[in-house]
Amino acid sequence: MHAKPLMKAFDRAAAVASAVRTVGTEQAGLTALAAALDNGLSEPFARAVETISHISGRVIVTGVGKSGHIGSKMAATFASTGTPAFFVHPAEANHGDLGMIAKDDAIIAMSWSGETQELKGIVAYSRRFAIPLIAITSGEASALARASDIVIVLPRVAEACPHGLAPTTSTLMQLVIGDALAIALLEARGFTAEHFRTFHPGGQLGAKLTKLGEIMHTGERLPLVPSGSRMGDAIIEISRKGFGCVGVIGEEGALKGIITDGDLRRHIDADLLAMPVDDVMTCAPKTASPDTLVASALQIINASSITTLMVVDKGRPVGIVHMHDLLRIGAA
Repeated sequence: MHAKPLMKAFDRAAAVASAVRTVGTEQAGLTALAAALDNGLSEPFARAVETISHISGRVIVTGVGKSGHIGSKMAATFASTGTPAFFVHPAEANHGDLGMIAKDDAIIAMSWSGETQELKGIVAYSRRFAIPLIAITSGEASALARASDIVIVLPRVAEACPHGLAPTTSTLMQLVIGDALAIALLEARGFTAEHFRTFHPGGQLGAKLTKLGEIMHTGERLPLVPSGSRMGDAIIEISRKGFGCVGVIGEEGALKGIITDGDLRRHIDADLLAMPVDDVMTCAPKTASPDTLVASALQIINASSITTLMVVDKGRPVGIVHMHDLLRIGAA
C-alpha cells in the first residue's frame, strides 16, 4: 500500500532532525563494527581474506533482497580492484545458474538473519563440491553460519528505521565489511593505480589514471630560454608557445626556474625587456615526472594555484602540461 501525500504542513526541522538521528544511528553501527574487528571478528575476517587470496577462480557473491543489492555492489568492487567476482541470485542459482560456480571459486553468502530459505540450494551446492563458503550474517547460530567454513558475524545494532524494520544500519555494515574485504585483498595483492586503470579505462577516473607522459607537450612546443637571456626574448617565447609561461634552463639543460604572467606583472618596469631572466624567474618551480598520474598533477596545480606544470626527467624539462589539457581529457 503506497503512502498517501502529506495532508499537513511539511515540517522541515523535523525532517532534518530525522536525518541527524539516522546518521547518528548508522554511525553507531559502524563504531560497533570497528570494535568487533578489534576483537573476535578479526580472526574470521583475516581467514576470509586469506581464503579468497588463495583461490584460482572467482568470488561468487549471493544474497536476497537488500543483502542481494549490497552483494551486487560488493562483487562489482571486488572485480574492479583485482579480485574476479560476480553476483549470483539464489533464485536463479536454483534454476540453472549453479553451473556458473566452479570448484576453484569461493562463495560469499549474505543474510542478516542467516535463515534465508532461498540460499539453501547454493549452500548445499557449496558443501557437495567442497567450495569455500564465507557467511556474512548477524545470526551466529543460524543455519547459514552452521553450514559455512568461515562466519563473519556482524554486531546486532539498532536500525535507523524507527520501527526497526527497514534494513538501514544493517545494510550499511554489510556494505562496509564488503569494502573492507576488497581493500584488504587489494593491498595483499599489491594492486596498483596502474592495475586500477586497466579496469577503469573510461570516464573521469580513467582520465585521472593517465600519466603525464601520455598527454604532455614536447619538443618544439616547450617554452624554454637559456639562463642569462633578456626578458625581451622570454616574452617572445611566452607569446609564441601560448602557455603563459617560459622555463629557464642552465648550461646542463636543467630547469632553473620559470617565468609566468604573474612574474611579469610583478616586475612591470620601463627596463623590463632588458632585465636578465634570472632576476625575474621563480626558482624551484613546481614540477612533475612523466610517470606522474594526472590525478596527482591536478592536485599539485590546484594546491599551488597555477595553470601549467613543467614535466622534468632527471632535472631536465621534457614536457609541459596546461590545465586545459586536463580539461580536454576529462580529468578536471
